[in-house]
Amino acid sequence: MAQSLSKILLHLVFSTKNRANIIPNAIENKLHAYLAGVCRANGSNAFRVGGTANHVHIACTLPRTMTISKLLEEVKKSSSKWIKDQHTDCQNFSWQAGYGAFSLGQSQLETLINYIDRQHEHHHNMTFENEFLQMLQKYQIEYDEQYIWN
Repeated sequence: MAQSLSKILLHLVFSTKNRANIIPNAIENKLHAYLAGVCRANGSNAFRVGGTANHVHIACTLPRTMTISKLLEEVKKSSSKWIKDQHTDCQNFSWQAGYGAFSLGQSQLETLINYIDRQHEHHHNMTFENEFLQMLQKYQIEYDEQYIWN
């Protein structure tokens, strides 16, 4: 085969530093659109971006020539600078150092998109910390809780 083709679907999750509620409601939708644009600029198709004042979910593809860590580095670095430029209250904004990256199949994409669309509703009853721990259990990822929240 002369051509290299791939379609790897990802569910990316990351929070603000210390999970602080510092994403202003006034720019939340613009931030999500910006994050989708950063994904596209790096060769990733972002199907949906959403979240709350302290975290973000991205349903996207992994670019064929990029690692997950490099994609997230670009997304977080660029968006952190963008947020600081957008809102005077965000001059000390930063994302947490870590992230969650989970694979999914094409048949699961619609369910993930619906899940991302309902983030505000979902978080009336559940904290980000509990949500993330449930994801780790769902995907059977071993972790050490003393390091997970740094």
